[in-house]
Amino acid sequence: MPSPDLPPTRAQTTARVILAATLMGVGLWTLWEFIPALAWAGIIAIGIWPMYRLAEQHCPPSKHNLLLPSAFTLLVAVVFIGPLVLAAVRVVREWHTIVDWLEAAQQTGLPAPDWLAHLPWGADQAVAWWNENLSDKESAAELLRRIDRAQLMVTGRQIGAGLIHRAILFGFSLLTLFFLFKDGDSLIVQMRHASERAFGPSGERVGQQVIASVHGTVNGLVLVGVAEGVLMGIAYAFAGVPHPALFGAITAVAAMIPFGAPLVFGVAALLLVVQGAGMAAIVVLAIGGVVTFVADHFVRPVLIGGATKLPFLWVLFGILGGVATWGLLGLFLGPAVMAALIMLWREWTGGEGE
Repeated sequence: MPSPDLPPTRAQTTARVILAATLMGVGLWTLWEFIPALAWAGIIAIGIWPMYRLAEQHCPPSKHNLLLPSAFTLLVAVVFIGPLVLAAVRVVREWHTIVDWLEAAQQTGLPAPDWLAHLPWGADQAVAWWNENLSDKESAAELLRRIDRAQLMVTGRQIGAGLIHRAILFGFSLLTLFFLFKDGDSLIVQMRHASERAFGPSGERVGQQVIASVHGTVNGLVLVGVAEGVLMGIAYAFAGVPHPALFGAITAVAAMIPFGAPLVFGVAALLLVVQGAGMAAIVVLAIGGVVTFVADHFVRPVLIGGATKLPFLWVLFGILGGVATWGLLGLFLGPAVMAALIMLWREWTGGEGE
């Protein structure tokens, strides 16, 4: 029997590597459906970790360390679920209006609204189509009968199943987030030891670069997007856009994606044009253009690129490529990957050039 103090043989080392790779592959395969939930939990934890640390200084953890992690997890849940609940309540309220509108269309038809004749282009064609298809009850009933209601039911079930699936994943994200807050300190120590053993000193530097990228991306995308939504929501309210708070919230979400905000305030301006408020539409477009230009060309490059020393061109490629590959999760993973690659490239070439 070989002594336990002797170094492992080459066969033993190879067997250990194969065993570790096999277990890692099986583990990833087992957790594949939950990887997005784990990734979201990690991104959220990294993004608000400084705030959590500050709270720990004023409220030191107790023996079991449950109060503060529970409070922060609940706060995240309220921030994410609150707007969805408000949107669902609005949809339920508007649903009765839609049902009444459909019943009126089938029984008496629907006259062309006044704003249809004031469209900047295609007004005559739009009015003619409306009169032909919706003004009398026979035409309206015939048009509504063409709708494949069975397909609508199938689509509704698919949407409902998708929402339930995402709600379950979000629940696992919150559960993971709680334990990341609770055991974050020990996890950080373990990750540092693991990266140092696996990759040497460069492993910890890559990890720090990824964390800095996530921090910068959260500040540059989420916080700046929220600020854009607030400013545009105020502009919508003064300009007379219908449901300005809802449009402001949609603008905030769209502003997190490059070139997303102009689509929303463009729709808002179009609604104002339809209502006959052309000057207000021009004001909304002008304010939206200025806010977007300042955010995309001055604020975000400083917050994202400054935190990671990453040229904004690579930040942009990381965001767009990440969204195309991983969806919304790619908003944060894409820049993090680009930041790590650029750092390794600079170390390899021995320079700080872009």
